[in-house]
Amino acid sequence: MQFLIFIISFPILWIISILPFRVFYWFSDFVYVLVYHVVGYRKKMVRYNLSIALPHLSEEERLQIEKKFYHHLCDMFLEMIKTMSISAEEMNKRFTITNIDLIKEYEDKGKSVILLASHYASWEWLISINSHIKFKGIGVYKKIANPYFDRLVRKIRAKYDAELVTTFNTIPFITENESKGVLTLYCLASDQSPKLNRAFHWQKFMGIEVPVHTGAEMLAKRYDLNVLFVDVQKVRRGYYEATFVPMGENVKKIPDFEITDAYLKLVEKQILGAPEYYFWTHKRWKHRKS
Repeated sequence: MQFLIFIISFPILWIISILPFRVFYWFSDFVYVLVYHVVGYRKKMVRYNLSIALPHLSEEERLQIEKKFYHHLCDMFLEMIKTMSISAEEMNKRFTITNIDLIKEYEDKGKSVILLASHYASWEWLISINSHIKFKGIGVYKKIANPYFDRLVRKIRAKYDAELVTTFNTIPFITENESKGVLTLYCLASDQSPKLNRAFHWQKFMGIEVPVHTGAEMLAKRYDLNVLFVDVQKVRRGYYEATFVPMGENVKKIPDFEITDAYLKLVEKQILGAPEYYFWTHKRWKHRKS
């Protein structure tokens, strides 16, 4: 059944990916009508998240953010499909980096790097960073249940010399790389809600005390890795801009959870700047304290 779903879906995905950008975004507008007005995909969850994270805004202001978010959500997921056929030249034109020299400085330091990202703007097109760096680029992800789609995603990433490692295999993978001296850039998006039995630290995120992922900081300290944050901003439809922000070098000397807390502040700054580009369908505050 999984293979059948894949062989039926793949031609449709490919056709979508080769659409000219103008037609491509017209199609996204059509998908928005279906997703938001007809299906109402996770609309209750989005409204709940917006209400508790942005209580200072009026209901009308949050409604406008909600509609903009769904427009962006449709754009972003279709842009993921576009990655199947987009050229490297076109990708580099649409996803630019403001301070690539900074990561080259970090490469010269001779230590691998943890790159912290968030579910904001476009985290999928972050793979284009690999065309600008010498380090081996690794993305930590949750394996897709359908093995055929999982293989497709890996193949797409390989176009940009990016490799995916599941969360389950992250520690043995880093251990092997470090033992072999393979300088690597490990990208993790750590703004989701962890399982309660894996919650070692609670902190306020958008004014709400929640459990937070500390894995990236723990890995950085365990393997003595430098830490960067990548701030991705949506410039206009179909165009994004990334900026690297230093977060720590001698990480073992930094007090526990300080990097994690600083990361959350940077994500909050992104959200408050343009909340419509955050991934509001997540159950991010499901374990919040009263």
